[in-house]
Order: sequence, then structure tokens, then C-alpha cells
Amino acid sequence: MKKSKYKYTNEKNMIHKDKENVIFNKTYVIMILALVSCFLWGSAFPSVKTGYKIFSISGSDTYEVILFAGFRFLISSILIFTFCIITRRSLKVRKEDIYKIAFLGLLQTSLQYVFFYIGLSNTSGTKGAILASTSTFFSVIVAHFFYEEDKLSSRRLIGVVIGFTGVALVNMNGGGMQGGFTLTGDGFVVISSLVGALAGIYTKKIAKDIGIFVITGFQLFIGSIVLILTGFVGGARGLDFTLSGSILLLYLGFISGTAFSIWTVLLKYNGIGRVTIYKFTIPLFGVFLSYVFLQEKMLGIKVIMAVILVIAGIIIINTQSGKKLSK
Repeated sequence: MKKSKYKYTNEKNMIHKDKENVIFNKTYVIMILALVSCFLWGSAFPSVKTGYKIFSISGSDTYEVILFAGFRFLISSILIFTFCIITRRSLKVRKEDIYKIAFLGLLQTSLQYVFFYIGLSNTSGTKGAILASTSTFFSVIVAHFFYEEDKLSSRRLIGVVIGFTGVALVNMNGGGMQGGFTLTGDGFVVISSLVGALAGIYTKKIAKDIGIFVITGFQLFIGSIVLILTGFVGGARGLDFTLSGSILLLYLGFISGTAFSIWTVLLKYNGIGRVTIYKFTIPLFGVFLSYVFLQEKMLGIKVIMAVILVIAGIIIINTQSGKKLSK
């Protein structure tokens, strides 16, 4: 008896998903893809700060900052849609998924990046990169309450503490953080990290039934429209586009589209703790690139010590994850 087209398609999809599951569960694949994402996100810190200079946006221009963020993520979504059209990937959204994706867009793109962009406009690229790493800590803690495979064991906690110590160390001067702690600067970056951690939990939940590019493209598009409208309604005068400014926005758009797509794939097929531990490398990339492109101070020996601690934290987490997977 002939199989129905529906059954055949279903079986094909199941085989495809099983293959993906095997590939994206491999430790070296997770490491490579996660580090690529983290490098891109790390490069965003000096890029955004450079964008503020090119477009003459100061820390007090709140709605200009929000508008700048909105254009970045709008470009990201357009790049993803273009990629899907060229590669003939489906962008069809089921009616029952519209609200889920819209909520993620409001949470992960609109709310998270309102705090992030305002915070970064009031602190240095180096310090912003360090503080943004708290998203890893938040992710591991929050995941403990949602997923059985992400329970906060003593080994995982040790890995997180070691990695976080390395991240904190890179920006310590004497007995404390450089420049003091400000709510609208440092505080907002930390709040954006918490929102990002919650968004990661929700992304993993909805990624089971919705395509990666559909989630990423539409959540970025919806979130960007909200940011752009908020900026204009708040009185933003608009951005004066120049060649250098347009190239920078294109790069920022590429960062978001690529990094979010990769990260969504990794979260779909792996435990949150196993993936988010790599976010400890974001501030290391951010600190180094801020030093190169913004000439912000980099603290020699402390950076080397931080790298060692971060790598140790990653190894500890992955050793545990490997044992769990083999069981």
C-alpha cells in the first residue's frame, strides 16, 4: 500500500531533524558555532560605540539611541528574509505561532536592547562587555527552574563562578570596578542581560515547533518596528546616513542576524547551560576589540588570567554535559 504524501513528508522531516540533532549535539560543533556567535556579539560593543560617534548620538539622546537600535535590527531581519528567499527556505508563519514570535520580539529585541543601547551609551565599550557577561550567570540560574537537564549542580555552579570570576577580573582596578557603577549605564546593561536570559529560555521553548529562520527573522522584524516607532514618537530627529554609517549598520545587522540564528539552533538542540557558558567569551572579545578600535584601556596580565579562568569554566561545564549525554 502506498504511503500518503503527508506521512512521507512527516517521515522525511523526522529523519532530517534526527540528523540535525546528532550534528548540533556534538561538542566541537557547539564550541565552534557558539564562539563564532560570541565573537560577533563581542564585536558589537566597539561597533555600537563607533556608531554613536558617526551618527553624533550622545548618552542623553535616549530616543536617538533607540532609533539607532531599531534600524540595526530592521536590517538584520531584511538580511535573514533575503537569505531565506535566495535559498528557498520557507518563511510561512502559522497563525498559532504569530503571538509567540511577537512576544519574543518584544522581549528579546525591543525590551532587551532598549536597556542595552541606553546602558552602553552611558558606559565604556570595555565595561559594557564585561557586565553583559552576567547573562550567562542569569541563564544558568533561570534554566535550573525550567529544564531537568539544566539543574544547577555543584560542578556547574563551580564552572559558572570560575568563568564569571575571570570576566570580573578583566575590569578590576585595585579593589573595584573602574569608573563606579551607574544605574542608567552599568545597571541597564545588567538588566538587559537578565531580559536576554529570560528570552533564551522562551526561545528554546518555541524553537521546538517553529523554524529557526522564521523565529529569528520575524522576532527581529517585530522588535525593530517597535523600537523605530518608539524612537520617532519620543522625538528622535532621525539618522543622517553616510557611507561609513550605512556600512556600519549593515555590519551590525549582519551580527544580529547571524549570531541570533546560530544561537537559536544551538538552544533548540542542547541544554541551555551547555550553550550559554560560552557567553563568558563575549566580554573577552569585547574588551580586546574595544582596545583595538576604540583605544580603550586593556589590562595586560589580567586579561590573560581572565582567559585562563574562562576556559577552565567552559571545560568544567562541558565535562559534566558530556557525561550526562553519554548516560
